[in-house]
Amino acid sequence: MVELLRKPAGQRGKVHDITPASAGWGYVGFGLYRLEPGDKVAEATGNREVILVLVEGRAHIKAAEQDWGEMGARMDVFDRSPPHCLYVPDGQSWEAVATTACTLAVCSAPGTGTHPARRLGPEGIELTPRGRGQNTRYINNIAMEGRDVAGSLLVTEVFTPAGNWSSYPSHRHDEDDFPRMTYLEETYYHRTNPASGFAVQRVYTEDGSLDETMAPKNHDVTLVPKGHHPCAAPYGYDLYYLNVMAGPLRKWRFQNDPDHDWIAKRDA
Repeated sequence: MVELLRKPAGQRGKVHDITPASAGWGYVGFGLYRLEPGDKVAEATGNREVILVLVEGRAHIKAAEQDWGEMGARMDVFDRSPPHCLYVPDGQSWEAVATTACTLAVCSAPGTGTHPARRLGPEGIELTPRGRGQNTRYINNIAMEGRDVAGSLLVTEVFTPAGNWSSYPSHRHDEDDFPRMTYLEETYYHRTNPASGFAVQRVYTEDGSLDETMAPKNHDVTLVPKGHHPCAAPYGYDLYYLNVMAGPLRKWRFQNDPDHDWIAKRDA
């Protein structure tokens, strides 16, 4: 079984480089750069489309033969303001030069050649509450299916207050059976506030063939190849994660764990 909890490879430079090959699946890629002022990084997209997310800090971005100028305004991810993001199609390249300390996420999936390079935020992204009680969390939808901005990628941010749950009730999207369900691989890039904290994430199938419980820490990434995948933020620690999803169809359709579906019905 592929390791589902990925630790960063250092504190500067490209600290995550998750590819379909290293994840053991076919669609989602996730890279993360932690940069200091003046650091420069560049990549070609090849046959993949990319969404760059300025998680924190600012950088001067060039992509798809255009100069997008300095992007980024959110200096602390936990202020919950909408992120600056850029869509870069397949067959192009991009480069970033950090103008402050900067955390840059590179979300990727197979390209379709159907969408042009464009800014995706902060305009058009509005923090939205979801759930109630101890299941309350707050969403910045960067590129979910309601925004026709990508061919394959689905990308969103989730802020879970201390003591609350998210990605809950437990749900899965691991069958290509639209409209009942869509097959979507998924990564979670975790941050905690304070940074010394941890989250709890379980990934499991109903038949028990996969059942792992992890305690991701600040800057860790978790993989969800299949199954249900609830998260919890312990008392005292707010949780942020950046979700990247992709599969054969750019739609998010899921099924709740039958054992816990009563929660969703009660809260409907």
